[in-house]
Amino acid sequence: MGFRLGIPRKPREAEVFDVLIIGAGPAGLSAALYSKRLGLKTACVGENLGGTLNEAGIVDDYIGIQEIFGPELAKKFIEHVRRYDVPIYMDSVTEVVKEGDLFRVSTKSGTVFKARTVILAVGNRRRRLGVPGEAEFAGRGVTYCAACDAPLFRDKVVAVVGGGNSALQSALLMTSYATKVYLIHRRDSFRAYDAYVKSVTNHPKIELVLNSVIKSIGGSKSVEWVEVENLVTHEVRKIEVEGVLVEIGSEPPKEFFAKIGLKLDEYGYVVVEPGQRTNVEGLFAAGDCTGGPHKKKFDQVVTAVAEGALAALSAYEYLIRRGVEKGEVGY
Repeated sequence: MGFRLGIPRKPREAEVFDVLIIGAGPAGLSAALYSKRLGLKTACVGENLGGTLNEAGIVDDYIGIQEIFGPELAKKFIEHVRRYDVPIYMDSVTEVVKEGDLFRVSTKSGTVFKARTVILAVGNRRRRLGVPGEAEFAGRGVTYCAACDAPLFRDKVVAVVGGGNSALQSALLMTSYATKVYLIHRRDSFRAYDAYVKSVTNHPKIELVLNSVIKSIGGSKSVEWVEVENLVTHEVRKIEVEGVLVEIGSEPPKEFFAKIGLKLDEYGYVVVEPGQRTNVEGLFAAGDCTGGPHKKKFDQVVTAVAEGALAALSAYEYLIRRGVEKGEVGY
């Protein structure tokens, strides 16, 4: 069986999918695999095939694979899905509307899908610093992906901003290329695994800049410096760098969720019930975009994959209850 990637045929006007998956990261690909294996007519729409795995460095906590580069793990997921001939549309969803028993899903390219169920697996978006110079120098020294861009900073001085696992991992990755790494964090301690904290603290190429925030990013044609304020002393100093990697976490696209009518938690994540159900009947959610009182927030590849599988099973059971006797499922 082939894997129609990039430009599969457009859905026919009267065509109805049993399940349409929005998002093509670990949760979305897992949902696609399990939906197809359950006999459902399945399609997937996503902007970024592989999702945040494409931005990951070394993944060493996925059971059965001791150590693998993030994009390589994404490739393995994609190759697995290839066997099941699921059409994947590389597109951005702009609207999800429920019309009777069907969902109408519109995309940026103008494609319109109809589906009996929807699995939302869109992940999160990178947080921005929101300081002068950040947008101006995006792609010219400012980056949000160490795994993608670290080689561009060979023999340069860079600043990494953040205090979680991703920030510390990225700082360590940068030391393989950069001559010096400033690790800037707004607090006096890190929110990361002890092993990462010990590594960055003892690394000869890394200088810790704690209790500090970047106030602005400057330069001529590319990044040349950052202005940093110490939040304790309020001293402001200029540090010469040639790159800024922003690793301050991510946030869900809550405006998009609100337009659909989804119930959100206080942080903007989609509230899911057991089985990945949402408050919108027939719409399920999986992966990093989900939250709520029934979910332990632990955004890992393994949890995203598991939730994608559960969402597929729940969609299947929903369809069985509503329509299998009419011959509507899995044709």
